[in-house]
Amino acid sequence: MNIKFRLILMNFMQFFIWGAWLLTIGAYWFQDKHWSGAQFGAIFSTMGISAIFMPALTGIIADRFINAEKLYGIMHIFGAASLFTLPLITSPSAFFWVILINMIFYMPTLSLSITVAYSALKSSNKDVVKDYPPIRIWGTIGFIAALWTVSLTHNETSPNQFYIASAVALALGIYSFSLPKCPPLSAKTNNKSFVDSLGLNAFKLFKDPKFAIFFAFSMLLGAALQLTNAYGDTFIQDFKNIAIYKDSVGVKYPAIIMSISQFSETFFILAIPFFLRKFGIKYVMLFSMLAWVLRFGLFAFGDPAGGLWMIVLSCIVYGMAFDFFNISGSLFVETQATPDIRASAQGLFMMMVNGFGAFFGSIASGLIIDHFFLLPGGGKDWHGIWLTFAGYALVIAIIFPFVFRYKHNKALVEAIQHA
Repeated sequence: MNIKFRLILMNFMQFFIWGAWLLTIGAYWFQDKHWSGAQFGAIFSTMGISAIFMPALTGIIADRFINAEKLYGIMHIFGAASLFTLPLITSPSAFFWVILINMIFYMPTLSLSITVAYSALKSSNKDVVKDYPPIRIWGTIGFIAALWTVSLTHNETSPNQFYIASAVALALGIYSFSLPKCPPLSAKTNNKSFVDSLGLNAFKLFKDPKFAIFFAFSMLLGAALQLTNAYGDTFIQDFKNIAIYKDSVGVKYPAIIMSISQFSETFFILAIPFFLRKFGIKYVMLFSMLAWVLRFGLFAFGDPAGGLWMIVLSCIVYGMAFDFFNISGSLFVETQATPDIRASAQGLFMMMVNGFGAFFGSIASGLIIDHFFLLPGGGKDWHGIWLTFAGYALVIAIIFPFVFRYKHNKALVEAIQHA
């Protein structure tokens, strides 16, 4: 089988697993289980908790003790088992611990999949820079396919979404053992200290005010990402309880509507080089923050019927909000960190976004919704919720250009032009 096709299949299943439940777990939580918002915030914090330490730990294991493709497969098999268990859970506290176990197994596979792909491409004498992006895009397609599968089979509020994800995780886990071998590179790690292997040396970047401010805003934007992942689908699901919206397209297929966000990602990824050349990293990051304001603000005034266009536009804006900060942020790290800690600095950036940002955003949003936006009948004041989130993003956008002192790096422009 062609190596590119094998890696495409790996990426497709990798993100299909996540897409099968990530955006619809809120609908299951609130519509099927009728559990509280504060408890739900804790559920989404599990991604942040696991992202803080697990990718670094599994990276050390893959570097020193076991083939990356085997570790990748083992993690997915255990992840499949935990996903299969979720529908059997009857209490929010038990659900929290099982989903945390699942995230402990799943989150490291995001980086392990990159390690396996890079190793396989290099072993086949392929150009990683040229050949990997077209392979990785199939991960986004897999995420979209999962959303459509769950939506068209009407499993958005059903425990079946976890069974679907579990089946694909098991298949990927078994398939992983057939991937090209990616042995431990012990020769490269034996001379490293344990602290260096963990990437802790990158924490010295916090002494640089420029990096300290950048990482702080990375955490704040990571919180914004969790807000839209956690509540986007369940927001539309709640319109089912209102008679005039019951038969609208948006209510019937909310996951398909939300999948527009992933389609948008593919477009804005292609647009990033132009925006970076034209405006520079700082303003591309600012555009991302303003896009988050629009993302939440459009949700505040949209609905699945006459206001469906606002929800659709919000999903289109999401591509800019997500891609512009994540990719321009990684380029900022790439061009500003010294070569000896560049990889560790990238890990620190992801830890601030997907670790601490996700954790604090999940916990805070659940508490805020439960204390300020629950209606007497048990519903939620979604207009107020989304306006609050929009206000949060607006405050970040206003402060950012005044405190983040950065001049455009010409070396970055040249790197993009020659990419």
